[in-house]
Amino acid sequence: MAVYTRVASEDIATFLERYDVGTLRSAKGIAEGVENSNYLIETSKDRYILTLYEKRVDPADLPFFIALLDHLAERGLAVPPMIADKNGEKIQTLAGRTACLIRYLPGISLTQPTAEQALSAGRALGDMHLAAEDFSMQRANSMGPESWHALAEDIGADALQEISPGLADVIAITLADIDAHWPADAPKSPIHADLFPDNVLMLGDDVTGIIDFYFSCTDIRAYDLAVTHSAWCFSEDGAHFDKAISEALLDGYFSVIAREPQEFAADRLTLLARGAALRFLLSRAYDWIHTPPDALVTRKDPMAFAHRLAFYSDPARANIFAA
Repeated sequence: MAVYTRVASEDIATFLERYDVGTLRSAKGIAEGVENSNYLIETSKDRYILTLYEKRVDPADLPFFIALLDHLAERGLAVPPMIADKNGEKIQTLAGRTACLIRYLPGISLTQPTAEQALSAGRALGDMHLAAEDFSMQRANSMGPESWHALAEDIGADALQEISPGLADVIAITLADIDAHWPADAPKSPIHADLFPDNVLMLGDDVTGIIDFYFSCTDIRAYDLAVTHSAWCFSEDGAHFDKAISEALLDGYFSVIAREPQEFAADRLTLLARGAALRFLLSRAYDWIHTPPDALVTRKDPMAFAHRLAFYSDPARANIFAA
């Protein structure tokens, strides 16, 4: 979450008149995250999240996100559906941006999860995959391997070298390896594709919400596990791997999803984790050099995922996904 587009409180109050949600009491911009503009809204009735969609979210994709969230919520998962206005519409316009009002979920976004919390998050990811098995809509992964070459070119080798000497070469080598070995025939399903700790709300060790589905898509199910592993199992700077959290996350997931030997083979998961690390390295590098200086947003260091990529690429780490 973040704020790129600033909206006056008076305009938010007028916007809320479209809904049966009471009158505005407060509106606060949320600085975390890097994708959209978000406000925590408190009205005379309840709390909500107001999201204005920025350039990386295509409004044409919103029907997929809305339908997936409705599907998961109907099956009892703690996810935040979009709220319909008095005319039954969920997709709106505000301040020149496509916008939605979203159900607020209680809980705390994690920064340093424990093994017990990782166990619960793994189970929640497995529950999400099970609940989504009969979801019929499909959406291609806009940040999948097909996009990584273009993203690296958009950043440019010189900019990558400025971030860290040799980084452009590491990325080129990894891209070639992924091109040659990516398991495109692996089982696919709706996936979250961005399940970082700050996208999981918790109270104690219990998951109270999974949020920010704006990269959700139809893609390799094991890749979603690899993305989550790369996000949860390292220190924030990516320099330190936490074995206990890794084992707990995997145990939680495989307590729900059967560990089929081919789908979740250790070498396959390692390759998918390298892809996950590369994907976030590239997107963070792009944001690092393109984020406007006056945006209310916290830039994230791309080297945190360069360190993860180096970890997954080390042959000595080949057993971390072993059954």
